[in-house]
This record gives sequence, structure tokens and C-alpha cells, in this order.
Amino acid sequence: MLGLAHLDRPFDYLVDAVDDGTAVVGARVRIRFAGRLVDGFILERRADSDHVGTLSYLDRVVSAEPVLTPDLAALTRAVADRYAGTMSDVVRLAIPPRHARTEARAADDVPAPPDPPDLAGWSPYQHADSFIAALTAGAGSRPHAVWQALPGEHAAQRIAELVAAVAAAGRGAIVVVPDQRDLDRLVAACEPLLGERCVSLAAGLGPSTRYRRWLAALRGTAPVVIGTRSAVFAPVPNLGLVVVWDDGDDSLAEPRAPYPHPREVAVLRAHQQRCGFLVGGFARTAEAQALVDSGWAHDLFADRPAVRSRMPRVQALSDSDSRVMRDPLAHSARIPELAFVSARRAIAADLPVLFSVPRRGYLPSLACAQCRTHVRCRACHGPVQLDQHGYGPGEVLTCRWCGRAERAFRCVECGGRRVRALVTGARRTAEELGRAFAGVPVVTSGGSATVDVIEPGPRVVVSTPGVEPVAPGGYGAAVILDTWAYLDRADLRAAEIAVRRWLAIGALVRPHGEGGELVLVADAGIRAVQAVVRWDPVGFAALELGQRAELGFPPAVTMASVDGLAADVTRFTDLIDMPAGADLLGPVPLPPGVRPPAGLADTGAAGAFDDESAAIERVLVRVDRRDGRALATALTEAQKRRNTRHEDGPIRVQVDPQAIG
Repeated sequence: MLGLAHLDRPFDYLVDAVDDGTAVVGARVRIRFAGRLVDGFILERRADSDHVGTLSYLDRVVSAEPVLTPDLAALTRAVADRYAGTMSDVVRLAIPPRHARTEARAADDVPAPPDPPDLAGWSPYQHADSFIAALTAGAGSRPHAVWQALPGEHAAQRIAELVAAVAAAGRGAIVVVPDQRDLDRLVAACEPLLGERCVSLAAGLGPSTRYRRWLAALRGTAPVVIGTRSAVFAPVPNLGLVVVWDDGDDSLAEPRAPYPHPREVAVLRAHQQRCGFLVGGFARTAEAQALVDSGWAHDLFADRPAVRSRMPRVQALSDSDSRVMRDPLAHSARIPELAFVSARRAIAADLPVLFSVPRRGYLPSLACAQCRTHVRCRACHGPVQLDQHGYGPGEVLTCRWCGRAERAFRCVECGGRRVRALVTGARRTAEELGRAFAGVPVVTSGGSATVDVIEPGPRVVVSTPGVEPVAPGGYGAAVILDTWAYLDRADLRAAEIAVRRWLAIGALVRPHGEGGELVLVADAGIRAVQAVVRWDPVGFAALELGQRAELGFPPAVTMASVDGLAADVTRFTDLIDMPAGADLLGPVPLPPGVRPPAGLADTGAAGAFDDESAAIERVLVRVDRRDGRALATALTEAQKRRNTRHEDGPIRVQVDPQAIG
């Protein structure tokens, strides 16, 4: 596996008679290439060769375990072609490192299929019966659906029931979730239905445990695999279903080349292996909606009466509303009076209340008190925070990216020396709410101190997005503060991310018939806020997709980004044979929040976006969706030319990058 674009192809080697029995298709081998030993895999055994020169022998067969199955080889090749990468990079994502002692253990017996589960929980969803019937019909059936989960739905339980039904029909399944918290909930739901027939894969596992579970999937002793990003490549035989939950979560964005998204890998896998596909969530991404609009997938949602019966009462009000801040305690906690009343009502009913704030810490986002210019680190241009109360001669500002202390702040625009808070963090908010709700326990969840489940009873929970604790029976009320911090982001997906976060919080709240209330401190006229008030993620995704099509943004088009130093980016773009109709946008400075390419992180230009380091640039290439494969091919050919010219300046090439800016 050489990792260079111009060497991204199979090479022929002779197999010694001694290795004939172990050199099976998919086996790991060592070969000598250009004078050095490198790792490889056997893709095919043939009696002849297209190579006209002299062939070398394999140096040795590392293992006779066929880890790179034909299906997995085809998938990794397709993913590399889709994302303008190399197959070796994708194989590194798909196959974990070998653990010899684990591999030497005998395989367990293939378990009998489980009993069919009770699928009554899927009855509220239209067309669920036909979808499940197609999944369990046998090999060759390949239903594709986008699932819109009901408010308050026990998503892990529904997914567990679905994969158990597929396993009961004698087929395998893969489920991909964003993070460990989601995985733990799914494991708890799957174990009673599947037992040892299910294994979980996550980055936090040790090498032995991870490889043992991966081999269990390969050998067919665990027909159901659940896990985080890379689990989408799990070598499950006779695959019947691939599920991706909450595909809009940032945790699913792969940080390693060629940066494949599990949703797109699942689409390729469903197409190649003729299996079922399901992407689901409380919200919906524009990419998922595009699958429905194209006819490749169909909708799986409940009717409006069912949605209304399960959703909390949703209210939106601006913090400039005339009803706001008449209560001095509410004023201290930055909460509109109406939200404060909802919270008190839930506490009086012995129910917990959730307050969501977009940042952890004390004062995590600062600006000049005089001109309101954001305070940025002078070393890396990252955001600066204050983790203590107040700011004066004794306090120190620190960068959230590099940790550098700023002991003598001076505004770059006006020269001011005083700062003000742009966003109040979870710790500061908890402090204020503790005074506002005297005598009520306050729980914080965020950063490294997260809480999974809270005890029943009245309490105030302050959490950052994505780590909200689960309340038994649901929260009595939830209040979302500082909503502008979501909507004001310079990001194409800002509104989509906001809706996804807010609906996920709303899904933790009791139905309105049981007194559940969700309050957004936001202008009710904003389209994203209206989508939450109506609980209409499908309509919002359709509008979002329509706007992107009108403006020429993904997923309506295919867009690739090239990041690096200005000279390297210019030379690379000159090597691209642009498809007909391609638009070249830029160059522009790398957008805020986007990390520089590997190799630039330790230079003075790393992560900086001011005049001193404007040499880190981004160029975007945009083509019609139908020409996406042609663009990926053109980018790959450009990288081959770059490699043959020995140009080694660090650049990053991404097809459909998660962050466009």
C-alpha cells in the first residue's frame, strides 16, 4: 500500500510454491517495491500477467486470513474514486491493524438466527411495513429509505428491532452512529435482542479487542456490527442493511484522507452489494433529502397527528421581547420571563429542566468592549476565552486552540484594552441559574465532564449541545439560550446545524400533553426557528436543498476544495483538466475554524487567517452533480502529475467538504 496517486493500481508478483496455500485472495503480504519492503494485499490470483517485464516474488505472506474480501476491495476502490483519493488510504480506514495472537484463535461457531422481534414500535411510520418486508425478503432485496424519527422516539430501540429482524431473516447488518454515547445506548438496546450476534466497533477499543470483534464480523460469527465512522466498512457477509443515524453530526466527518462520509459510503455499499439502506434522525440533512428527491430513497415518516401528539409545546421569543426581563432573577440569568415561567412550572411539577448553551466554560467567546471586534490569539488566530469571573490586571485570557496566555490584550482595530462576553458559557450560566432557582440541584454537562443520565426529580441541567443527559420520562421543559451563536456562523450549514441541535433537544422533552415545553430564545420569524416550532424537518430540508440548488452549493452540485499555501494551490489547480462547465472559485483565505492541511500545523502560518498568514488559501471547484465523477478523476490525475514532478508542498484535496465557509 504505497499511498501515492501515481502508484494507486495493482502490481503483479509471483507466488512461490511454498506460499501457494496461504497466498489467498485478501491475504496480507509483504512485497519489495523500489528497494524497500512494503505491506500489501492480494487482490486476485491469476495464471498469467499483463506485465511484459520480469516479475518479482512475494517476500512473504504475513497472514492467510482473507481480510480484504472482494466486496471490501470493490467498496474501497469505489470510495477512493468518489473522493479523489487512493485505495490504500481507504483500506487503512477499513481494515484495523493486525493482532497476530487474536487472529490465531479459532473462530467461534456461527450462531443461529435470533427470534423475530416485535416491530410494533414501527407502526406509526408510513410505509414501514413494506420497508421491513422488503428487508426480510431475502438476498437481492434492496429498499432504501430516509427515516424521520418522531419526537421523543427511542431511536436506539427502533434500530435494534430493525437489525434484529434482518438478522432473523439470516442476513447481516451494519449501524453507524456519531459517538460513544449513541453507541452505548445502541449496545444496550441490541444486547437483549441479539446477544453475542452483535459486536460494537469504536476508536476507543484496544487493538486486540477491536481486531477480535472485526474478525467476528468477517468470519460470520457476529452478523450485526454497530459502531462509529469506520464501522461502515465492516466486512459483514451477506449484508442486508446499512443504517446511518444522525448523518448531520460533525462527529461523522472523517478527518483522514480521503475524508469519506459514512452516509456516502453506505450509499455506495448499498448499490454495490444490493442491500437495504436507511439514514435517520430527528432532523434531516439536505443530502438525505436529495436522496429522496432523486427517487433513490423513499420517505419513512409519521403523519402530522402523530407528530403533534408526541412533540412538546414549542415557543420562540426574542430576548428583546416586551415580556422579557421583568423578573430581576430572570434578568440575572439572561432568560426571558416566559421561559423562566416554563422552567418554574416544570420544577413545581417535580420535573427536571434543561438549559442549553452553545459553549462550555465561563466566558468562552470575547470581543473588544469598545468596538466589538472578536478577540483572537496573536499566535494562531484562535478564539480567546476567560475562565474566571471578571477581567482585570490579575486575570489572564487564554486561547482555546493553542493554550497561549494573553497577558496584555490590545484590540487590533481600536487599541482598546477591555473585553466583553459574546457568549456566556455553561459554567457561568449554571452559576446564575443556581441563584435564580435557589434550593434546586444544578447539574452541568459539557466538555470532559459529561453526564449521561440524571436522577428523577426536580433539578436544573445546564448542558452544551450534543451531551445533554437523558431524563427518565423526559424533561418538563427545555430552554435554548444564545441561539444567535448557531445562526450567525459563517457556514453554509449553519441553519441546518441549528435545526438539528434544537430538534435533538426537543426530542428529550415530554409531549405537550404531559406538560412538556421547549422555549427558543430567538426571533420567531427566522426560517430555522419556524421549522422547529412546526416540527417540520422534512419541509426545512426541502427548502434548504432548493436554496442550495438555486445558489449552486452541495449537495445540488459537486464541489471540491484545495487547501494549502498559495503557491502550492496555484500550481495544483493549473494541473487540473477541468470538466466542461466547471467553475473555479477563489483563491480565498482558509475559512475560520478550518484546520490547515497536515504539514502546515507547525509553521507560523498554521491556523492563522490574518494578513501575516494569508498565504494559506482555499480554491473551490464546482461542477454539475452529473459531472462529479469526472471532477474526482480530474483531481486524481492532477495529483498523479504533481507526484511525478516531485512537488511535495502540503495540500489537502476534499470532494464535498463538510465545511465550505
